[in-house]
Amino acid sequence: MADPMRIRAQASGDKITVRVLMAHEMETGQRKDSSGKTIPAWYINEVTALHNGKVVMSAEWGPSVAKNPFLQFTIKGGKAGDKVGISWTDNRGDKRSDEAVVS
Repeated sequence: MADPMRIRAQASGDKITVRVLMAHEMETGQRKDSSGKTIPAWYINEVTALHNGKVVMSAEWGPSVAKNPFLQFTIKGGKAGDKVGISWTDNRGDKRSDEAVVS
């Protein structure tokens, strides 16, 4: 399993700004290793965000997203103490889910 995501969720009024740093190699499948063999594709292809258990954002990604991707988005109708969860699945079936409390 991958390293934990770094999630920062901050409330300002009734809006929550969520910033997420995901640890993932994100290989495109086009690079070659030192022996000349193609490195197999390995990338996050599904991302979902939850606010207090309700899906507020979902995305489909491809191989063009950079290594250790950063994601930022805003949620309306939130407050300090709410929970924000982020989960992803990659093209190999690996999964990661993490949660943060809004400050």
